[in-house]
Amino acid sequence: MSDTPLEYDALVIGAGAGGLFTAARLVQAGYRTLVTERLDRVGGRASTHDIDGFKVNNGAIVIEIGGITEQTFTELGIPFPVREPKPPILYRIKNKDVDVTGGGWGMLIGQLTRQGAKLVSGLGAARNDSGLPEDEISTADWVRKFTKNEAVHGIFHNMCGSIFAVGSEDLPARVFLTYFTRKSAFKRFGFCPDGTIGVWQALADYITGNGSDVWLNTEVTGLQVTENRVTSATVRRDGTDTRVNVRVAVSDAGPSATVGLLGADTLPADYVAEVARKDRPCAMIAVTFASRTPLIKASGMLSFATTQRLCYIANFTDLCPEMAPEGWHLYVGTAVPKPAIGDFDEAAETELLMADLREQVPGFEQARILSTTITRDGWPPQRAVAGFDLPHDTPLDNLWNVGDAVKEYANGGTTACAETAQLVVEKIRAAVPVATGAGDPA
Repeated sequence: MSDTPLEYDALVIGAGAGGLFTAARLVQAGYRTLVTERLDRVGGRASTHDIDGFKVNNGAIVIEIGGITEQTFTELGIPFPVREPKPPILYRIKNKDVDVTGGGWGMLIGQLTRQGAKLVSGLGAARNDSGLPEDEISTADWVRKFTKNEAVHGIFHNMCGSIFAVGSEDLPARVFLTYFTRKSAFKRFGFCPDGTIGVWQALADYITGNGSDVWLNTEVTGLQVTENRVTSATVRRDGTDTRVNVRVAVSDAGPSATVGLLGADTLPADYVAEVARKDRPCAMIAVTFASRTPLIKASGMLSFATTQRLCYIANFTDLCPEMAPEGWHLYVGTAVPKPAIGDFDEAAETELLMADLREQVPGFEQARILSTTITRDGWPPQRAVAGFDLPHDTPLDNLWNVGDAVKEYANGGTTACAETAQLVVEKIRAAVPVATGAGDPA
């Protein structure tokens, strides 16, 4: 180990969405911050790889516009590198791609069934607390109270998969309804022309441009605790272990991994048990493909009512031609396997997705398959099913978790990561003030 320890105000473990949002806010507040990332790029489970000139996202497909993510960029004074498709989404209903922009739930459900009035009424009632169902009922069971129409169930199932990475059978109806009646509900979103990594790289550049550090290919192998506080971390970089002394620690590695860094004996048994109980990662399958000819008309996303597994297709190059070599069109189709939590047959579930793509996308069989990605277990699309999240706080006085395992109720994806970052940094500023003499880089 290096003889001389390094000194930082804050350590952020992981350069995923939650870690970078947190670190950028800490830097803005005047904390000299070190971000460590064991991979060779920022973005974590929402990053981008180059495959023969195609920018292939390995996780988050779209970025919300007009919510906490864009708000964070505005507060930091960083240009927001996201382009917005209009309309944002089309729904394939009875072999037609329908734009329901402005029509809301009534128009969407009316396209699916003439018997949708009760369901629309139920959605309206959910805007009041008294209209929300109990936690125990799933979204699928809640919809079943109003209709047996398979297309309606298909739309709700695929919405759950697109936003929360679980099917409607696994997502509490209270979560779904709270999200769509109280939250921003992803009404506006877009793509980054550099791939999703472009959003995270902009945050990383802000961090390093204001006197803090982002270390790639670097792993935190242990956290040291004194008097219920993290006092230092052992960081392995270029084969050398270095001790980093810190006043604040934030983990974007997930609560389970954070417990591993500390050692279960360091923490109260009931907290360790709760982390184990709520460690419920989801799963998702994504097929990225390209074609010389356009394959879908939607300029943003296309969602489906009657598919076996396919939730949606995103069309990147209609809005961001930079994501593919000249003359190519780039798409991704995603699916939630059954079950979305726990074990499943990867080969069979992937084939069901491929069958949907062949059926729904004329010309798909001539397309070039760039990647087939299965995210699950320790590398999931979301670390916890929405509604079953852990708190941001830990039993240690200066350690917090951020990211999609500690989401606020009824939120999801990278938007939830931005929200957890805002909340945690507010707590840090109250509990561990900036050291005397530190300045505000913004």
